[in-house]
Amino acid sequence: MDEWVRLAEQAPIIRVEPPGPKAREILEEDRKYLMQSFVRWYPLVVDTARGALVKDVDGNVYIDLNSALAVANIGHTHPRVVEAIKRQSEKLLHFSLTDFYYEEAVRAAKRLVSVSPFEEGKVFFANSGAESVEGSLKVARGHFRGKRPYIIGFLGAFHGRTMGALSITSSKPVQRKWFSPLVPNIIHVPYPYSYRCPFHAETPEECGEAVLSYIEEWILGKIVDPEEVAAFIFEPIQGEGGYIVPPDNFLPGLRKLADKYGILLIDDEVQAGIGRTGRWFAVEHWGVVPDIIATAKGIAGGLPLGAIVGKSEVMNLPPGSHASTFGGNPVSLAAMNAVFEVIESERVLDRVSRLGEEVLKFFRDLSAEVSLIGDVRGKGFMIGVELVRDRRTKEPAKKELAELINRCFKRGVLVIGAGLSVVRIAPPLTIEEELLWRALRILEEELRKLDREVRA
Repeated sequence: MDEWVRLAEQAPIIRVEPPGPKAREILEEDRKYLMQSFVRWYPLVVDTARGALVKDVDGNVYIDLNSALAVANIGHTHPRVVEAIKRQSEKLLHFSLTDFYYEEAVRAAKRLVSVSPFEEGKVFFANSGAESVEGSLKVARGHFRGKRPYIIGFLGAFHGRTMGALSITSSKPVQRKWFSPLVPNIIHVPYPYSYRCPFHAETPEECGEAVLSYIEEWILGKIVDPEEVAAFIFEPIQGEGGYIVPPDNFLPGLRKLADKYGILLIDDEVQAGIGRTGRWFAVEHWGVVPDIIATAKGIAGGLPLGAIVGKSEVMNLPPGSHASTFGGNPVSLAAMNAVFEVIESERVLDRVSRLGEEVLKFFRDLSAEVSLIGDVRGKGFMIGVELVRDRRTKEPAKKELAELINRCFKRGVLVIGAGLSVVRIAPPLTIEEELLWRALRILEEELRKLDREVRA
């Protein structure tokens, strides 16, 4: 019997309380040699991973409910991805696409356009989500040849940490602290976070309409002439900000507003794309066609790859104005093609849509008994469970979130947070149903225990 099949039957498996002795050695070296500019959720030191299982250096086996930050969409080290990488690595590792040609790039771009909402589209390959966002901003401004210098983004959004992407990121102050001046001519407006609507609104639709009215009446009417705005940039479901799903009227309304003033829509699908919500791109849930899509994370099965895909008439930067030495690396593109083949041949999108509805119902039913749960929202395998100390005041349960995810880690379930106090449920799209429900039951048990402790 394959080792991973055997482990799946028993997982999670905690042989030694984490972090174990080998993990502690590596943690000490990590602190010594790596710049500590990132925040780790818990002391997990990964050794190997397969599918939805992760083994640490001390032999503990965990069930992954975060897909390594929404990257392992078809699971870790999928055999078809590994085989594609092996074949391509023996053929060609690198030959800069910015200066020459190779077939892998054309094939991958054609495939990406075919699943996009564009009738005719073109692609630019990058190395990461932040780089895809940066390039999207350049495409938008460059499309208007500098005549529209402004970009409008949304509060709570996370678009990356490079300087351009950081300038439109507004998820946490620490991400921007000390790095000013940032890129100018960026305006932030509220996002229609229905559970905590920034405007007085009785329904999600009223919240969406209020945000749209604010943009038109207060931003375009008093701060910047719409003829100077190149683009709106948005996440169809805010990720880092708390897995926030907009009201159904918001994105269609934003498209209508953009069309009214000739403004482009940049759709940041770095986390929400490549099947995560049961569609190739999350924006499809609202029947909205943006002008530009930025994507990355799950696109190449774990290898670095980002992409900008947009309408052909918009993707018109002149030669020499934008390039990337490693963007469109042939090995990453081979991995991408394998990822797409798996999603298509295994009917992953239909599966994710079905299971996602079951998981949403599971947490919504649980919220009737667990008062820590304030809101449950999401699409497909992009689900947020917002924890609150008091449902009346909606006080974020920050400490409780930290305690919950640590307890789950100790029991062999890898789950992380988002926003102020949101549990994000984002397992691999191919996770075995038995493993999924085993992990969710553990999460349920720890939620119930924590809820009793808080109410005691």
